[in-house]
Amino acid sequence: MYKDKKVVVVMPAYNAALTLERTYREVPRDLVDEVILCDDASADQTSALARQLGVDHVIAHPSNRGYGSNQKSLYRKALDIGADIIIMVHPDYQYTPKLIPTMCNIIGEGLYPVVLASRILGMGALRGGMPKYKYVANRFLTLVQNILINYKLSEYHTGYRAFSREVLQTIDFEANDDDFVFDNEMLSQIIYHRFDIAEVTCPTKYFPEASSINFARSSKYGLGVLRVSLIHRLARWGLSKPAIYRKKQ
Repeated sequence: MYKDKKVVVVMPAYNAALTLERTYREVPRDLVDEVILCDDASADQTSALARQLGVDHVIAHPSNRGYGSNQKSLYRKALDIGADIIIMVHPDYQYTPKLIPTMCNIIGEGLYPVVLASRILGMGALRGGMPKYKYVANRFLTLVQNILINYKLSEYHTGYRAFSREVLQTIDFEANDDDFVFDNEMLSQIIYHRFDIAEVTCPTKYFPEASSINFARSSKYGLGVLRVSLIHRLARWGLSKPAIYRKKQ
């Protein structure tokens, strides 16, 4: 608990058996009440290892549904068990769970309802081994998004993020894509509904066991990001009413 607020960590997993234990061991269980892992039909022993480690809730998709669908299952479960602060940590150990107390504090003290752990603030991304083409693409896409969405973030593409319960109860994350662009649609929804976002500097690690999408999927993601930004701008101008910006009923 953080001041009577239930803290839940959610982990979207796919073939994470080699890195899950390192990630899980750094989760501060004196602060985090429950951990949920969703295994998106991994080909390894991710689910079995999660249960062995003592993860509180293990969801196993019978077939691969995609990164976005994985998060949908996690957020539904987090809300069902009464989470007040929800922190997403990838179990591939690219981001350290040691930032959880800081992110939890920002939300728990009512400073911001959303916190992003940014790889771009400082030099964390390049020092951690982010491929240069991904760094350049990240900077370009973020520049375009800041202009179109009319917000200012150092990056829109981190997978390490925290939300208050109110945020997940307001935005219709179920309407989002089931693939990687889900993350971007979610931030667009958050900004559209005028929730403020904090950023904290985050070190990152790129190594063979860490998950990463290839160039082709990165390109598809980049085009999806531009589409989301344009849709956001049109919605702000009142020229369209996309389903993703409806509030939950």
